[in-house]
Amino acid sequence: MDELNHPSVPITTDDIPDELPILPIVDTNLFPKMVLPLVLIRKEAIDLIDDAMSGNRMLGLLLSKRSDIDSRHTADDLCRIGTVAVILKMSKMEDEKAQLLIQGLNRFKVLEYQENRDYMHADISVLESRNNERNKENRALMANIVEQYEKIVALSPGLPAEISQMVKTLQEPSALADMVASTINAPVNEKQKVLELIDVNRRLKKVTRLVNDQLDILEMGSKIQNQVREDMDKRQREYYLRQQLKTIKEELGETDQEAIEIREYRTLIRDNPMPAEAAKEAQRELERLAKMHPSSSEYVVSSTYLDWLTALPWNAYTENELDIARARKILDQDHYGLEKPKKRILEFLAVRKLKKDAKGPILCFAGPPGTGKTSLGQSIARALGREFVRIALGGIKDEAEIRGHRRTYVGAMPGRIIQHLRTAGKKNPVFMLDEIDKVSASYHGDPSSALLEVLDPEQNRNFVDHYLDVPFDLSDVMFLTTANVLHTIPSPLRDRMEILELTGYTQEEKLKIATRYIIPKQREANGINSGQIKITPGAIKQIISGYTKESGLRNLERQIAAICRGVAAKIAEHQVENPTIGRKEIPEYLGPIQHMPEMATRINVPGVAMGLAWTPVGGEVLFVEAVAMKGGKKGLTLTGQLGDIMKESASTALSFIRSNADRLAVDETFFDTHDIHIHVPEGAIPKDGPSAGVTMLTTLASLITKRKVKSRLAMTGEITLRGEVLPVGGIKDKVIAGHRAGIRSVILPLWNKKDMEDVPEHIKSTMTFYFTDKMKDVIHKALEQKK
Repeated sequence: MDELNHPSVPITTDDIPDELPILPIVDTNLFPKMVLPLVLIRKEAIDLIDDAMSGNRMLGLLLSKRSDIDSRHTADDLCRIGTVAVILKMSKMEDEKAQLLIQGLNRFKVLEYQENRDYMHADISVLESRNNERNKENRALMANIVEQYEKIVALSPGLPAEISQMVKTLQEPSALADMVASTINAPVNEKQKVLELIDVNRRLKKVTRLVNDQLDILEMGSKIQNQVREDMDKRQREYYLRQQLKTIKEELGETDQEAIEIREYRTLIRDNPMPAEAAKEAQRELERLAKMHPSSSEYVVSSTYLDWLTALPWNAYTENELDIARARKILDQDHYGLEKPKKRILEFLAVRKLKKDAKGPILCFAGPPGTGKTSLGQSIARALGREFVRIALGGIKDEAEIRGHRRTYVGAMPGRIIQHLRTAGKKNPVFMLDEIDKVSASYHGDPSSALLEVLDPEQNRNFVDHYLDVPFDLSDVMFLTTANVLHTIPSPLRDRMEILELTGYTQEEKLKIATRYIIPKQREANGINSGQIKITPGAIKQIISGYTKESGLRNLERQIAAICRGVAAKIAEHQVENPTIGRKEIPEYLGPIQHMPEMATRINVPGVAMGLAWTPVGGEVLFVEAVAMKGGKKGLTLTGQLGDIMKESASTALSFIRSNADRLAVDETFFDTHDIHIHVPEGAIPKDGPSAGVTMLTTLASLITKRKVKSRLAMTGEITLRGEVLPVGGIKDKVIAGHRAGIRSVILPLWNKKDMEDVPEHIKSTMTFYFTDKMKDVIHKALEQKK
């Protein structure tokens, strides 16, 4: 940083030239004999200072009527009267700025601005003060100003006490007026008026008015400050007196005047029997609340906490109605089929009846959507006569949703477990944790880890919600869970549950459910009585096979609801009275058939086979197609959005056929001269899993041997390079899907023979099943013999 200082020879008023460079200043004033620091950032102003420093170091300061410091000022923007100043010191900084220390010499007036200059220049006239003698009136004004100024310094922390002593030493009226005007906190335009007054007597009177105004403002601010301080002291004094009065009344036993809210909380704590730890915490929080002022924020937090503590069902139970015959009747009324899950539920309830304190396993209903998982929980609650509570866990990523937030957080609340217990009002409701497979971890924590404690009968008797911070016994709650898939549930959590699989419904089961439950429900929902509409069994079967493709019942219910709405519209318009909906009338309400019936008829050429697959929404029929192309350079091509496991199954099948080419009567040169392309239709849907191995094998064998797959035949199973067929899962769903598609024969792994117990008898009686553990047997049973 470069610094330039003034020489030791002083500059006087007589040295002021008739022409000066003009520097505009904003929001400040410079009076004669006063010193002012300035910071310049505009290049034009810095060039002006450089020029002045090379000469007599003098310049004229004029107040700008505009407040923007960065813009260029014109002659019209500036006042006509200003102060001649001399530069005492200049420093240039590294960021192209300049710091100045300047001193005022005298007032001046602009006569005329000069043109064609790099910066503003003006011809000036120096203004000398008039009436500057110490006559009686001026002395009186000076004495008054000094007296008032002392008071201003006393009330202004920013003014040093020494400045009032300095003002007392000034004997010249003009200097006194300028110094006081320069240091008081007055508006810049008012100070400019003082600067423009040449008559000293008028200047003293103007400064007197400014001093009086400033003193009034400071005294008023001081008064307001004292009043606020007194009000605060008064409130604190009242608070302490109130606390002392309360203590005195408690010593005398006079509690009649106790706050109504405090008395209510005390009554609630007394009437709601809590465990010792919870009661102790409630009493402690109540004592804290009684000492708080109702207007404080802590009062609201404490009272909300007591609301939760006193509203929970610490000791409120629902008497169990464990009548097994009644429970069986309710389950049969609410659900058709599902014999295996209903049998396990009745066993579960029977154990609870015989052993009151039994802490049985947590039941998890797993299966495709629309198979009645949630409604089973409602039926259990109705059979027991307990309250039913459902918590949707889908999408929960925050552990605090289960355990709650600590009270230190703004807007803290208990977790969903405690919230729903308060809503239920009983300590032993039936708690349905829906979609437990949709819980996922995030940076907020892992909710499934919190559920480990909730779903463990040995631990949940001391469940601690972070908000309550006291144990709550969950051992009396009957927890049930639902899931569509099991592989997304963490192993420790899955280990705490007993899985009850709810498989899909057959066409006959759907027909009976639609007739008994869905159609009456939708008739009532759409304002139609039983005599105004009739849907024939054939129409229902048409809806099931042509308009729905699911294991559950939701889409079937939507289609029946659409028919009921259409009939209701026609009845309202008097177009029909009591219509009968048959197969022919279905397209009128639902449009053309959406799903191809009798899918099994699509196999009519070599290189096409039909497999059975399992998806989270139930069983599906899967077609696998293969073609051979001359070339032999690309080898095996796979398309249809196949996963890694499915691709490996195709490679395994091809390797088995090549290694057994002589046994299959296949020319070994075929693989050198042909490329093979395998495609699985519905390419927009990702597919994966090992159960397509048998289907891949059959497709390739059919293509290479030019033998078609037998009509209405489907298959499933995993294969190995050794030629073995391994078991797979989801047999019931797969067989039901094949039956729905018109399959009459199914090839299954030998180890899956035990799973046929779950397949309904009417399906087993209409289909032929082949069980094998060898891949060569699969080819023998699946392909037609050569003519």
